Amino acid sequence: MIPIHETSNGVTFAVRVHPRAKKNAITGELGEALKVALTAPPIDGRANEACVEFFAKLFAVQRSAVSIASGETSRKKIIRVVGLSVEEVRSRLSG
Repeated sequence: MIPIHETSNGVTFAVRVHPRAKKNAITGELGEALKVALTAPPIDGRANEACVEFFAKLFAVQRSAVSIASGETSRKKIIRVVGLSVEEVRSRLSG
């Protein structure tokens, strides 16, 4: 399982994004990052928006609770989720 860190600003974890996929889904792990397939293209921040939206739905939180802490122009991103514990994030990612 990928490392999930608790900070004063929320819970963070690494993802590796695959844009222009057939569907939005978690497709596995790559090193210490979660592999995420997104249908959106990496143009004008659309893949970033899709990434935030995907995790907001997955964690059943408002969009404003999910943000990209770093890596906005990279495939490797750090996702921050506010309002959930490490255990809640881990359980929702695994099941």
